[in-house]
Amino acid sequence: MPHYDYLIIGGGMTADAAIRGIREIDTEGSVGLIGAETQPPYNRPPLSKGLWKGKSIDRIWRKTEERGVDLRLGRTASRLDLAAKRVADDQGTSYTFNKLLLATGGTPRRLPFGGDDVIYFRTLEDYHRLRALSGEKRRFAVIGGGFIGSEVAAALATNGKEAIMAFPEEGVGARLFPRDLSLFLNDYYRQRGVEVLPGQQVIDLRREDGRLLMTLRDGSTGQESTIAVDAAVAGIGIEPNVALAEDAGLPVENGILVNERLQAGSPDVYAGGDVANFYNPALDRRLRVEHEDNANTMGMRAGRNMAGEDLPYHHLPFFYSDLFDLGYEAVGETDSRLETVADWSEPNRQGVVYYLRDARVRGVLLWNVWEKVDAARELIAQPSPIEPQTLKGRL
Repeated sequence: MPHYDYLIIGGGMTADAAIRGIREIDTEGSVGLIGAETQPPYNRPPLSKGLWKGKSIDRIWRKTEERGVDLRLGRTASRLDLAAKRVADDQGTSYTFNKLLLATGGTPRRLPFGGDDVIYFRTLEDYHRLRALSGEKRRFAVIGGGFIGSEVAAALATNGKEAIMAFPEEGVGARLFPRDLSLFLNDYYRQRGVEVLPGQQVIDLRREDGRLLMTLRDGSTGQESTIAVDAAVAGIGIEPNVALAEDAGLPVENGILVNERLQAGSPDVYAGGDVANFYNPALDRRLRVEHEDNANTMGMRAGRNMAGEDLPYHHLPFFYSDLFDLGYEAVGETDSRLETVADWSEPNRQGVVYYLRDARVRGVLLWNVWEKVDAARELIAQPSPIEPQTLKGRL
């Protein structure tokens, strides 16, 4: 039975960052990693960004194997025994540990139809599959207008493909962007060759005569229509992978609950990344963040704490995206349901959007504005109320 000083469950960016953190403190301790994918850890953002712009796939690898770690890939941890400090995987192997990190990530939400004809875009395998189809097919359905859907539609259109983007909301990124910016993006995407279908719920997808038939229902009229496509991609969010923790009796609520040291209800068990529900003092609330900055920063802190450091995780993560020739960085609570104050130097092209709750800035969207994330964090952390008119020219 293999034994590790540090055992990592999960093979993503958080896992790799944790190993880096461990190695900064402990260069000799044994480290094992159980990962469901057959590839070692890699950077995920290029899958929907740089790789579609000609960047080399060789640049995604994080070279985890060079850090003295035993990689157990293509395996899923199936049982955690806290009392025995033992983990069993789906291939019948058991492992014991001194310290454990749960970096189990999330599983894409699936539609109740379409089966394997729908690509739920998340992994390198998904990228390879869509890339291969883009070399053979012409017309693609992109289901969902959020983070993944907006990036994949832009990537396909940039590569000369017909992208039909269908989502139930009023505009692209409607849950994130203020209404006027979201509606602007509808037109902007259309100008870049994407067929944008807002207010449309996809209710069926079936194969017929070699093509996929996508059935839509209009949210306003209830009228149904059918569109033929060659392939379909869905980005409708993920569910955190909490089953292993829940079955072991660890605290679970919208992810695995952790304290400020990232311990998950047991002193020798930690959690990080997409699956971790953590408290952020700047916002005075719990968060679960599914983006690169959080994966890397939280993973590093978890690894260092596992190896003997004892510092809190108070980082407020940011995220970013590229939408054709527009780009943004966002930090904090960026929810379009909050009060928003826009400070445009060029409407919908360059500026800052502030998200307010109870007269305090809770989030900041930097729209084609760069190198302001730290200043935005400082603004969010300010404890005193703020007058909206004083935000003009602030960042």
